[in-house]
Amino acid sequence: MTALADFRRDTFSSLAIPNYRRYYTGQAVSMIGTWMQSVAQAWLVLQLTGSGTALGSVVALQTLPVLLFGPYGGVVADRLDKRRLMIGLQSMMGLLALVLGVLTVTDTVELWHVYLLAFLLGLNNSFENPARQSFVLEMVGPEDLRNAVSLNAVLVNAARAVGPAVAGLVIAAGGLGVCFLVNALSFVAVVVSLARLDVAALRPSPPAPREAGQLREGLRYVARTPELLVPLLMMALVGCLAYEFQVVLPVLARDTFGGEASVYGFMTAAMGVGAVLGGLAVAARGRTGIPALIASSAVFGVAIAAAALAPTLWIELVLLVAVGAASVGFLSVGNSTLQLEAAPHMRGRVMALWSVAFLGSTPIGGPIAGAVAEHFGGRAGLLMGAVACLIAAGLGALVVRRHRRAQTEPNPDPVSPDR
Repeated sequence: MTALADFRRDTFSSLAIPNYRRYYTGQAVSMIGTWMQSVAQAWLVLQLTGSGTALGSVVALQTLPVLLFGPYGGVVADRLDKRRLMIGLQSMMGLLALVLGVLTVTDTVELWHVYLLAFLLGLNNSFENPARQSFVLEMVGPEDLRNAVSLNAVLVNAARAVGPAVAGLVIAAGGLGVCFLVNALSFVAVVVSLARLDVAALRPSPPAPREAGQLREGLRYVARTPELLVPLLMMALVGCLAYEFQVVLPVLARDTFGGEASVYGFMTAAMGVGAVLGGLAVAARGRTGIPALIASSAVFGVAIAAAALAPTLWIELVLLVAVGAASVGFLSVGNSTLQLEAAPHMRGRVMALWSVAFLGSTPIGGPIAGAVAEHFGGRAGLLMGAVACLIAAGLGALVVRRHRRAQTEPNPDPVSPDR
């Protein structure tokens, strides 16, 4: 019983903090709605166009603003009260979901509507992501940060399992548009949770003063800090080509396994189940640091490669559980490593670059993955991601080895004047 109690305490330690527990509850409701919208939007685009390339283009438009404005979003997060900033941005996200829901329910939605709303959502995310990720440390402190980040990943992926299943039921009962309307309503929960936080118990980072060149300052800071630069470069490669599941899996479900929206939902849910299990393991016993991130990237690549070669749907679903577990392990290790290594007044800008590497790379990777999946099949799209993970692990190991060698090599003796 003592071992079980210790495991439970270690796994859920950050939830003992009232502010984080309240925030976590609001996020749980909102994340389910977000995954419902993700499934519904992907299937809506396929219904309107039948094109994997168009699906990749929508994903690219949703993430392009993160690439363009994400670094400045980090500057804003370092300057402003993160809680108030998130309340405004989450409210706007709910409004965008409401508009898409009304257009779909009234059968007036067109592809350009989806493109425009996806771009506006991405613009919102370019400012919300760095604020939300750096706000976690202000709620829980450094001692519980890794646990909180891992539990947040568990939440995202538990919602990945629940949301598509709920979406399938809602689509069957009321159609795609109802999923968007439910998502709009779900944002009320997270806004209320943020408004009800005990502000006195927060540990806010000192706001950065408004000064010229703060974006360049953040970029220079990362460039001269290998503990930050290496994870960001690895994430850029993996995020660009491996985290394109919302582009590749619908094509895999439809063309490889001859399924409908329900099969895509099952695939997404399988990844979510695996991610929950992996996230709980990382929350209890996970590590941070570049060596742990390299190992996570390699495991992620092997899992994706196995899923790409699955001969049947049932084997595919089992292997996608492993992919989900490996995915959340890589994300949790990378996120925690950056937050713990970054200086407090730079944390917003560092996490903005993490968002750029993760989401901002999708405008490049999304169309590539969509084209590969459309012309060569969903399996090829997955294999491309697997190769990217393995290359990232190899490059990360090479950089670390060279850095260590440079630190341990003795400096040559200075040349004496009489030589």
